[in-house]
Amino acid sequence: MTIIITRESPRQPDVIRLLTLSDAYMASLYPAESNHLLDVSALEKDAVHFFVARNEGRVVGCAALVEAGDGTAEIKRMFVDPEARGLSLGKKLMAALEEQAQSLALRAIRLETGISQPEAIGLYRKAGFIEIEPFEPYKPDPLSMFMEKTVSHQ
Repeated sequence: MTIIITRESPRQPDVIRLLTLSDAYMASLYPAESNHLLDVSALEKDAVHFFVARNEGRVVGCAALVEAGDGTAEIKRMFVDPEARGLSLGKKLMAALEEQAQSLALRAIRLETGISQPEAIGLYRKAGFIEIEPFEPYKPDPLSMFMEKTVSHQ
């Protein structure tokens, strides 16, 4: 098993398949107004750093770090193929995002996640994220949880 995580274009058939799986999963958990998903064209913008995880060359996970322009960035579209769960891909993708945030000299990473995803919430807490109030552009939502982690600079 060889897992490699690199910055890549989101506009690839295997990545789009993952994003489609993610969309379906989120739609099964939350109403449309509580889903804040970025489409492929939004993921191609200059302020977006999109990462793809591959296992033996096969796309098995993805995540994006979206710069907000205020010294923070938001994690978006973090998803691991259900068939690849158990490989610590979430942890590895999180490490790649944090490394990118450090290289950009960001002060914090933020995220919005749903309350019905205990695995994701557990991953973020283990990575050092703490709960915060909603940040722009979000409004309070009883189905959402907002978290932040200060970026350490060595």
